[in-house]
Parts: sequence; C-alpha cells; structure tokens
Amino acid sequence: MACCAVTGRQRQPRGDYSYRLITDWSMPILEPNASAAGASRVDGEGLPDFTTAHYKDAYSRINAIVIEGEQEAHDNYISIGTLIPDQAEELARLARMEMKHLKGFTACGANLGVVADMDFAREFFTPLRDNFQQALAEGKVVTCLLIQALLIEAFAISAYHIYIPVSDPFARKITEAVVQDEYTHLNYGQEWLKAHLNECREELEAANRANLPHVRRMLDRVAADAAVVGMAKEDLIEDFLIAYQEALTQIGFTSKEIARLAAAALVG
Repeated sequence: MACCAVTGRQRQPRGDYSYRLITDWSMPILEPNASAAGASRVDGEGLPDFTTAHYKDAYSRINAIVIEGEQEAHDNYISIGTLIPDQAEELARLARMEMKHLKGFTACGANLGVVADMDFAREFFTPLRDNFQQALAEGKVVTCLLIQALLIEAFAISAYHIYIPVSDPFARKITEAVVQDEYTHLNYGQEWLKAHLNECREELEAANRANLPHVRRMLDRVAADAAVVGMAKEDLIEDFLIAYQEALTQIGFTSKEIARLAAAALVG
C-alpha cells in the first residue's frame, strides 16, 4: 500500500469546552462553556500527598504503565516502518520521541522515590501488544496504525490531560511537554488513514471491533490506582472518547459511523 505525505492539520489541545457523554461509551457532545477550561484543575492545596505509602504504591503501577507505554510505542513505530518503508524515517523520528518520553517519566518516578512495577505494566499491555504483533506478522498496516497511532495515543493523551492538574511540579513540566508530542503521533496515524480510507475502511472497522474493548478493560483495571493519584475514571473515559472521536472525524467517518464504532466497546 502506497503512503502519502502526512500534511493534515495538527490536532491541538482542546480549549474552552466542556463535554457531556450520552453514556459511558457513547460519543461526547461538545458544549461551549467559557469557564470550563480550568474547571477540572485542582488547586495546589487540593493536590494528593505525594509522600504517602498509599500514593507511592499506586504511582508505582501508574508510572510503570506510562513507561511501558512509551517503550511499546517506540517499538511499534519502528515495526510499522517495516510495513511502509517510504515512511520509515519519519516513523523512526516518532519512535525517538517516545524514548525521550520514557526517560522523562522514569525520572518522574525517581523524583518521588518510586520503583515502577514494570512486571505489572508489561502484563497490562499484553492484549494490545499481542494483537499488534499478530497484525504486524500479517502485514496489516491499517490495524497496526489503529492500535498504536489512534488507540494507544488517544489513551496516553487522555491520561496525561487528567494527570497534569494533580501531578507533582517535576512531573507536570515533563508531562506538559510530552502531551504536545503525542498529538503529533496521533495526527500521523489520523492523516495516513484519512488518505487511505476508501481502501482500508473495512480493516479499520474490524480492527476497532477487536481492540476498542481492550481499552475499556484497561481503563477499568487502572481506575483504582488512578483514583489514588487523583485521576477520576469518568474523566479518563470522557477524555479518551473525545480524542478518539476527533481522530475518527478527521479520518472521514460520519457521526453515525463513529457512534457505531464506539459501540464496539460495549459489546466486546
């Protein structure tokens, strides 16, 4: 499959909007709200106590998930480059960005005196990793891009958005820089799939059905630890769905099609 240059509009962080979900896994309705931009932010006095054993225990898994996610992303972009060789250089550049993120988040754990639970994190990503590796072996570039450049990137963006207001000062600086890069990665997959939608729609929809339920389960599984860190499950789900919906809209799916794609998480 030939590859086009990725020249689409860069997706940027959201501005003055609040979001309401029809159901937990329905597509969100955007409602302008001039005061909503900072509504979910936590004032300094409301931040978690980063020194408690309870916080550090939860953070050991949250931090590990982030570190492992960046490692998986690095490896996945290098692998995708073998499927679209004329984009290998650009994909290698994205991969290098992920390794920089990995080092930054490793430093975040060290700053709090936390050892990341990497065994937990590697197991956490097993379903998506296995599906990615199967698609890679079968040469399914569309499935690989959906898993890495849409689902995993949207998952990361949502987590970083919700984490930044409740993070410690050291981690906040790193995370704010990282989230900007993740928009670049999401945009890459979005624009490639947009250019090939006519020829890849069927595989894209099948890949969504097979993998979106895993993201729902991942969000469920991390909910308790996320809550200790200060991240509400409902906010994570909402932000993920917004990011995923926006990508699907830019690719060229209609609102009705997007609602049907989102429903895969309810039945999977």
